[in-house]
Amino acid sequence: MKLKQYYEQIKDCQLCDLSKTRTHLVFGEGNPNARIVFVGEAPGKNEDLQGKPFVGAAGKILTQLLESIGLKRDDIYIANVLKCRPPENRNPKPEEIETCIPHLWKQLELIQPKVVCTLGNFATQTLLGKKIGISKVRGKYFQVKDSFVFPMYHPAATLHQGGLREVLKEDFKTLRDFINQSLEPNPDSVKYYV
Repeated sequence: MKLKQYYEQIKDCQLCDLSKTRTHLVFGEGNPNARIVFVGEAPGKNEDLQGKPFVGAAGKILTQLLESIGLKRDDIYIANVLKCRPPENRNPKPEEIETCIPHLWKQLELIQPKVVCTLGNFATQTLLGKKIGISKVRGKYFQVKDSFVFPMYHPAATLHQGGLREVLKEDFKTLRDFINQSLEPNPDSVKYYV
């Protein structure tokens, strides 16, 4: 199965109440053979209207950060934990994550990336399966199934806390160095999860 086929299979998903308030299901976008996938929390207003991930202010920051390490959006794949926007951009509910996460796992299975960059607390906690704050794990690698999970602050956080922009730039440099070292991290820097 290819990503496009999977999108066709789930594009009219009605498994949770978010389907009643969404404009578009925001499946994901980018290179279906990407070595790097970025995962956010959920679509925002602009994403819901356009049906594409990271097209608002946070998306512009993400694009700039990618370019700062020599990547384009066409080089990567971008998705979210939730495929539909929570009303008023509220936090995802546990039952919404539980209902939607199989879609993300299927996307990752089809893409088979080497690195999954989780953006913010929700994506990080969901993919690591642990309630842990982003500030404790950002910039480190975790083995999850066949990929390395690399948590980062969400680009939107830099809109509210300007000082995080430099931290995020440093994390992107660490990501670049990891990619340039043939995706082989220092074994001392990796934590392992099933």
